[in-house]
Amino acid sequence: MGKKKLNLAILDMYDGEPNQGMRCIKEIVARFDSQVTCKIFDVRGKAEIPEIRDYDLFISTGGPGNPMDGDGNWDLKYFDFLDQIWIWNQNHSHKKHILFICHSFQMACRHFGLGTITKRRSTSFGVMSVHKTADGQKDSLLNNLNNPFWAVDSRDYQVVQPDLKKFKLLGSKIIALEKIRDHVQYERAIMAIRFSDEMVGTQFHPEADPVSFLAHLKKAEVKEKIIATIGKIKFRKMLEHMIDEDKIYKTNETLIPNFLELSIKKVRASKSLTLI
Repeated sequence: MGKKKLNLAILDMYDGEPNQGMRCIKEIVARFDSQVTCKIFDVRGKAEIPEIRDYDLFISTGGPGNPMDGDGNWDLKYFDFLDQIWIWNQNHSHKKHILFICHSFQMACRHFGLGTITKRRSTSFGVMSVHKTADGQKDSLLNNLNNPFWAVDSRDYQVVQPDLKKFKLLGSKIIALEKIRDHVQYERAIMAIRFSDEMVGTQFHPEADPVSFLAHLKKAEVKEKIIATIGKIKFRKMLEHMIDEDKIYKTNETLIPNFLELSIKKVRASKSLTLI
């Protein structure tokens, strides 16, 4: 008899817009069809929040939008959901595992007070190098990725000025930072945090693949905006990075699968032979 499947909830933070990111996430999750069942919750559109008792694993998606904004309904429900997971994991041997992506990552950082959310001087968009910290080099989420590794970055906001006292209090660790920019004096943004053993998040988009990225770039207004920001030479370089198998292909094939594989293993171990 096969093992009972675990339950995975995807918290859709895309604000009701059709999004290539969700397609990418669903394609990655489909690789684990034999091990998990999946349900999507429309957080920002319908204020849908999963009942944490019913799910073992969670993926909370990217935005877009200002992580400081909310309507006083879905955002408060979402923050309460984060508190519930944190409290659950403090009091149960069977832990709940969650991955935050981009917008969700910023909101989680805001909620737990780990850093300052600021608006960037200009949008960061493209295939960027991401640098592991010393803690990141040991973190299971980033296993089998180079240092630096490459990922799709798309953000108007960023997390900076980490509150080191809060990090120590919660046991959280910065596991990745953005590239060093010698030509500017801005602080490097935080690109990934291990909030706890079961809660982890990335500022970048680990789900992105070349198909979704190219589909986005087909929009004339997107292409024009990028070229106006970074120039044609860097734009062409971005296209080269996109099809390089050691760049976003590798991150797509590695990071979320790492999260799912390791989380599934831990959940099954905690449930032992009796799956509830």
